Amino acid sequence: MGSLTSSGVFGVMCWQPARSLSDRAVGSPLVMDPNSICRKTKRLAGKQAELCQTQPEIVNEVAKGAKLGVRECQYQFRFRRWNCTSQNKYFGKILQQDIRETAFVYAITAAGVTHAVTQACSMGELLQCGCEATRSRGPPPRLASIGPTEGVKWEWGGCGDDVEFGYEKSKQFMDARRRKGKSDIRTLIDLHNNEAGRLAVKNYMRTECKCHGLSGSCTLRTCWKKMPHFREVGDRLLERFNGASKVMGGNDGKTLIPVGQNIKPPDKQDIIYSAESPDFCLPNRKTGSLGTRGRMCNSTALDVSGCDLLCCERGYRDETVVLEENCLCRFHWCCVVQCKKCSVRKELSLCH
Repeated sequence: MGSLTSSGVFGVMCWQPARSLSDRAVGSPLVMDPNSICRKTKRLAGKQAELCQTQPEIVNEVAKGAKLGVRECQYQFRFRRWNCTSQNKYFGKILQQDIRETAFVYAITAAGVTHAVTQACSMGELLQCGCEATRSRGPPPRLASIGPTEGVKWEWGGCGDDVEFGYEKSKQFMDARRRKGKSDIRTLIDLHNNEAGRLAVKNYMRTECKCHGLSGSCTLRTCWKKMPHFREVGDRLLERFNGASKVMGGNDGKTLIPVGQNIKPPDKQDIIYSAESPDFCLPNRKTGSLGTRGRMCNSTALDVSGCDLLCCERGYRDETVVLEENCLCRFHWCCVVQCKKCSVRKELSLCH
């Protein structure tokens, strides 16, 4: 895969494909500007080009979803040696490898696209979709056991999230480009992790209900389906990352086999990878590692955020910094919150 160029800082950052961008990158979960995507339709697969030409507003939601995914990646990995950094060419170097971190990026961004497109449908921002159709659906699981003697009726209503539409658009765009030949196993891994991300949204829809009736009674419940909060999706995929399965390609070039004895084949919701990750302790342009020098760590923690692990046993230094924070906040009727600025001294531990 070619290099990547950044057109801004992460909060409003848009990753744009460089001239040498490979097939894998074109279909990859890069955080891209929708205009940049569609300007390169000659490089895109048929389904991607079709979306650009006929439904550019959906491509815009795809870009928003990819940004959502990478922001969540940065939150989930904030205490790890590789913190999902989006600095210049380093992010692209990570995507060239089939390591666990790459697998998580693919999964979380495919989930982000599913979530963003579905949310746009529910908010009425897309003409192609809206609220979920519920005519043929059975009763909500937690209401199915309620008998008529209890006098409670229910009906589907409100605006349920049409996750099927978001799922299909994520699949259409993220899975569009398949590579053949010796790289096919790599493609199978990418597609598997894309699907794991989408299922982390689709398989965990929740039922919400609202009561109706006189004097606070609940003689009728209106129910609808809602997506999980995206933080829940990130938490769930991090669990899958921690238990990710290492695989290798089968002799037929079309199957993936778990590495190790007595290892069960990964299911569709598992995250998979084929290569071991670098330790990310020192800067390395080849692997995309920025190293951990200067990273803030927790001197008392024993987990991945602890100074011993995060600093790779190089030691750390303590620094005192003065920060300004809001304090003594008061609510004034109506409706203003006024705060003062207070200087706060904090002790930070930074890796050598």
